[in-house]
Amino acid sequence: MAAHTFIAISELHPNFSHPKVAGIVIGKSDVKSFPDRKNIGVDRFTFSFTVKDSPDFFINVTAWGNDGYINVLSGSFSVGDCVTIENPLVATKDPEKGERFCPTTPSLYRLLVAEAHSQVYLCADTDTMDRLLPLIHLPVKDSRDFYSLGDIVANGQKLDGTVINVLAAVKSIGEPKHFTTSDRRKGQRLEVKLFDDSVSSFPLVCWDREAIQLVQTLIPKETVLFIADAKISFDSFRNSMAATVNSKTIITVNPDTREASLLFSYAKEASESGALDQDEKPEDVTVDSITDVYTVTQLKEKAQENPEAFFGITYSFISKLDLDSSISKVIRTRCSRCKFQVIEDAQSCTNQLCPGRDQAFSASTGFDLLVDFTDHTGTLHGCALRSPVAEQALGYTTDEFTKLTDDQRTAMKWKFLLERCKIYVKILPSTPMRSGIRGVILACTLADPGEVKQHMSALLQRL
Repeated sequence: MAAHTFIAISELHPNFSHPKVAGIVIGKSDVKSFPDRKNIGVDRFTFSFTVKDSPDFFINVTAWGNDGYINVLSGSFSVGDCVTIENPLVATKDPEKGERFCPTTPSLYRLLVAEAHSQVYLCADTDTMDRLLPLIHLPVKDSRDFYSLGDIVANGQKLDGTVINVLAAVKSIGEPKHFTTSDRRKGQRLEVKLFDDSVSSFPLVCWDREAIQLVQTLIPKETVLFIADAKISFDSFRNSMAATVNSKTIITVNPDTREASLLFSYAKEASESGALDQDEKPEDVTVDSITDVYTVTQLKEKAQENPEAFFGITYSFISKLDLDSSISKVIRTRCSRCKFQVIEDAQSCTNQLCPGRDQAFSASTGFDLLVDFTDHTGTLHGCALRSPVAEQALGYTTDEFTKLTDDQRTAMKWKFLLERCKIYVKILPSTPMRSGIRGVILACTLADPGEVKQHMSALLQRL
């Protein structure tokens, strides 16, 4: 099908007969049903989607029909697909009716699709697809018109109930929670944690199945979102602000804008430096409340099944502990604001995107080790052991440690390598781009042999 047979969204008019439109799907709602006023006892089904065919033009499309037609049609394409829409009805928008619940569009019209006279199918014309695909990365609002997470937090409850645009990176994606409402309808909820260079964690809540499916495909710490028309509200349960995706929201993944590119660079550096893991501080649970005991293999298996961070105890030998390598590999200095590594006597942070670059520089120095631990089932590599946990485990402050001789540091290392330890660990699941799980050690002491024996026999019984 030649591209010139398509009518541009900007040219659409109700007088056209048999229009044909091609566009990329940039938003989509869940299927809903309503009692049919003309046929008592029968339900009508509907869903809406938004298509774009040029940088500046996009339009809402609403499909109506019976259960079978609408559910099959909705399942035939997703956000990011290029579709062809044949013979829709071009109708003038009615701001009082359906438009209140759809994304705001620059078109004067909306398209109506029905089984009897319209068709919607995946576009197969490669030239058209090549033209449309880049449009998915262009936000539907001015790319500079957004709030940072810091702006939202600073404005606080003044923003309660408002609808704004947000630019932020994805920190983590929760698991969908399913529930049944009092009128027996099934629902779901998923929470995404966002971050930027001003706030390290901010909740974005999704209730729609379509929005949940979209965010579940994202790669944490490597994805930036431009969220047009997110609803901001004060969450009294958490005593903080939160953003919600609603029927007017359009999410642009990895937008092709300067502001998003800067944030993407910051997110990548923050992720690689471990700064984001440091925000997953041990305070989210107290060490005393961690009771589940695991072998190393069980920790790995649970991490693969479970995308959320979790906590556990393992009785293992520390099998790699480079206390006798150069001091600069054991003790590091990091910027207090963005956690980037800096040289010891630095006067400023070298991270171009540090949120505190225009403020007085402050840094903290502490142990910053990657250790392996091993038991009879396997080894977990590269677990973070940082101050203050490292100081408690090793029994030395950083100042005292730097005064030790090489022999004394080697002796300290072997004290741990040869003994079974009781290690409290937080396991951070891997992202699709970063294989292997990561652990953060929350406490580490030499284990009591009686306790080890008791737990080992309990573990063997569970196997």
